[in-house]
Amino acid sequence: MKQPIFTLVFVLLSMLTAKAQITGDWKGTLEVQGTKMDLIFHISQDGEAYKATLDIPAQGASGLAMTETKFENNKLTVAMAQAGFSYEGELKGELVEGVFKQGGAEFPLKLSKTKVSKPGDTTLVSSRAELDQLIALDKGDFKYEVKDYFAKPNSSQFALSPNGKYISYREKDANNKRHVMIKEVATGKVVRAIEEKNELIRGIGWVNDERLVYVMDQGGNENYHLYAVNIDGTNNIDLTPFPDVQAGILNMLKEQKDFIIIQMNKDNKQVFEPYKVNIHTGAMEKLFTNTDPENAVVGYDFDKEGNLRGYSKMFNGINTQYYYKVKGKTDFELFGTGKWDDSFSILSFNYASKNPDEAYVLTNLDSDKARIILYDFATKKIVKEIYSNKDYDATILALSRKRNWEIDYVGFEGERVEIKPVSKTFKKLYDKFSKEFPGYEYSIVGKTDNEDQYLVMVQSDKLYGRYYHLDAKSGKTTLLYDLMPQLKEADMAEMRPITFKSRDGLTIHGYITLPKEALNGKKVPLIVNPHGGPQGVRDSWGFNPETQLFASRGYATLQVNFRISGGYGKEFLRAGFNQVGRKAMDDVEDGIQYVVDQGWADKNNVAIYGASHGGYAVLRGLTKTPDLYKAGVDYVGVSNIFTLLNSIPEYWKPYKEMLYQIWYNPDKEDEAAIAKEVSPLFHVDKIKTPLFVVQGANDPRVKIAEADQIVKALRAKGVDVPYMVKYDEGHGFHKEENQIEFYKAMMGFFRKTLN
Repeated sequence: MKQPIFTLVFVLLSMLTAKAQITGDWKGTLEVQGTKMDLIFHISQDGEAYKATLDIPAQGASGLAMTETKFENNKLTVAMAQAGFSYEGELKGELVEGVFKQGGAEFPLKLSKTKVSKPGDTTLVSSRAELDQLIALDKGDFKYEVKDYFAKPNSSQFALSPNGKYISYREKDANNKRHVMIKEVATGKVVRAIEEKNELIRGIGWVNDERLVYVMDQGGNENYHLYAVNIDGTNNIDLTPFPDVQAGILNMLKEQKDFIIIQMNKDNKQVFEPYKVNIHTGAMEKLFTNTDPENAVVGYDFDKEGNLRGYSKMFNGINTQYYYKVKGKTDFELFGTGKWDDSFSILSFNYASKNPDEAYVLTNLDSDKARIILYDFATKKIVKEIYSNKDYDATILALSRKRNWEIDYVGFEGERVEIKPVSKTFKKLYDKFSKEFPGYEYSIVGKTDNEDQYLVMVQSDKLYGRYYHLDAKSGKTTLLYDLMPQLKEADMAEMRPITFKSRDGLTIHGYITLPKEALNGKKVPLIVNPHGGPQGVRDSWGFNPETQLFASRGYATLQVNFRISGGYGKEFLRAGFNQVGRKAMDDVEDGIQYVVDQGWADKNNVAIYGASHGGYAVLRGLTKTPDLYKAGVDYVGVSNIFTLLNSIPEYWKPYKEMLYQIWYNPDKEDEAAIAKEVSPLFHVDKIKTPLFVVQGANDPRVKIAEADQIVKALRAKGVDVPYMVKYDEGHGFHKEENQIEFYKAMMGFFRKTLN
């Protein structure tokens, strides 16, 4: 009798061991017609039943719930009915060998045991089914779908090569990958220079007529690498192949076509240093060593020949010092010390002058509004006042390299961008564009070195954008590409500038986007959309797919450039220091009252939505004035000022004292008390309206913990908080499929919560 008992025990132990072995993470690579795709199955056991989800990183998909999961006699079966696929395999130690089936086709697929660690608390994230229920609520007789506003254009980001023989552009394929294409103008021949794969191409530009540079990070972590590639796709190299480094371009060196000057934090994660890089080989030379992280250099001024002429550095946390080397001298000399928000920055050296120390400088040292001056660093005197505006910072300056660096135009951004033509050449272009595109904003987004060809972008609050090509010799303007032809201008809503007084007497600017129902006299639901930053950032007039989507659903959108916003002078900026969550929020509330007083909005139907600081403003609004809002959407927002400031990226640490001045200093007792008062996490008991939280898992600025902790705190109160997390995104969603899903869910959420 002993032998059968022993055998039974052995069999039972084997079954239990197998069950334990099958739970966990399993990764395999599916190959179909030469295309490889990683699949990651997450298998768990609930009593006697099994559950599984699937991640497909290349498609940005995670947490896809399987409709069937079985494990019997060492045989694993998973299936997803709605996608029409299944997988059957046999467990063999640390491997599962089997077959993936879909659409009548079969493909071998071997899974190996792996360990997938995702950021944050994955148990808090809403399931696919829960989010789909939210999405399903956005029902109505709508002329446009969410994807009409947020699907990336089929072609975009057009740019002329320096000699004008080629045009680069992005072209989207059926899988939403936006490859970089090069078109030879004379022949029409098109080649793909860069294939976009799992990671997004974040930016691209011409270095010379044969070579491009482009930028990528990993999953939105903002550790940007710079790459260079030939126009035929060959010699594609990473110029900055270093781990955990953030790189950026400082100077394209038009006079030295095989080199660029970059900056990166390779040797010290807290400070950035400049390098001259060969774009063909990646060989580099360090041009300056940043030896004092406590007072880090934060800006470099190189001339067109690649010579370092000046640099600015932090000093004692909240001041900046500027060092300049006069031509002919060997050492940099301290030019001056000021507050970090004082402006004295070189826009360009005056290469038209015989004086090598003349430069166009943007300054507000002796004025409230920033203005453009011509300055002589050798004599430390203003040569000439170039441009200013009494109401707004004047920051726009354009020069012509071909025409001996003469000024083409100057300008500022007020309610809209306003340009003042200066050169005879640009005055002709300005008059031409004004006649051809009346009522629209137009900007030159590219030109050849010889200025015989221009690319012009034409936009408005109702037009997403059209590219035009101008042949300067013939004067002929030709439509090159309409980015969003499906969105008809006649159907789009007007974005109207507004101005009102805050409760303490400040003049506040902003914008209201009104649906047609509001124009017809109906009081409509209002979505308040505070901007991010907060310091130095502002909302602007122009086409905004968010506000247009909201208007298509009958919602008005209010955007307030509250105190601390940029463009309105340094006193307006400083009025918001240590007022985040207090007077800055008062300005938002005063804007709501203004809109209600105009008869546009229903005061009992107000929601608040924002990203980054705007997400913080959502949470702060729901705790500061809980009766004002019916709903909130927090998108990569701050929930606790203390944890925000304790988790900043390494390269933000030289700015910590500056951040304390903007937000609050947790090391000072009085400011720490205020920070606690305005940190939403400590006041979740006041939140009485529905909240939807959205987060990118790889966000280096506002860590996922900021979202996790507010969701956990509200769930502990029994509040149902939908929570969307994308594990291939960072500070905001940039992949098309993720953006569309987010806005679909948000529209369902507002449909549920607003009347």
